[in-house]
Amino acid sequence: MSIQQTDVLYTAVATAENGRDGRVATDDGRLDVVVNPPKEMGGSGAGTNPEQLFAAGYSACFQGALGVVARQEKVDVSGATVTAKVGIGKNDDGFGIIVEISAAIPAVDPETARALLEKAHQVCPYSKATRGNISVTLL
Repeated sequence: MSIQQTDVLYTAVATAENGRDGRVATDDGRLDVVVNPPKEMGGSGAGTNPEQLFAAGYSACFQGALGVVARQEKVDVSGATVTAKVGIGKNDDGFGIIVEISAAIPAVDPETARALLEKAHQVCPYSKATRGNISVTLL
């Protein structure tokens, strides 16, 4: 279910110049980075790229969702890390992305960890936004 404009608590604003081979910055100046295509896509690889930025945002958001579901389940996930791998490749429409999410949860058995990942995937806003649009695999 989508939210309404009146439900918005925060809005991030970023502006790109020259697309994948330029610069992207937020309106508050906290993020201001050079973006370049990776060498694997024929670019210089000198700066960051949209896939790295998406992976960073998705992993942070997913870790937050993991914390929420862990608190609900009364499970200690301190020391946990979440890694998002975002791949880009050609598809029928030009290009598409694919995501793999993995987590290391030191104090939790594998079965509990898997259940927490599944639940986090249901509540994470990034997971909700991508559901049905791109392949997201939980590892």
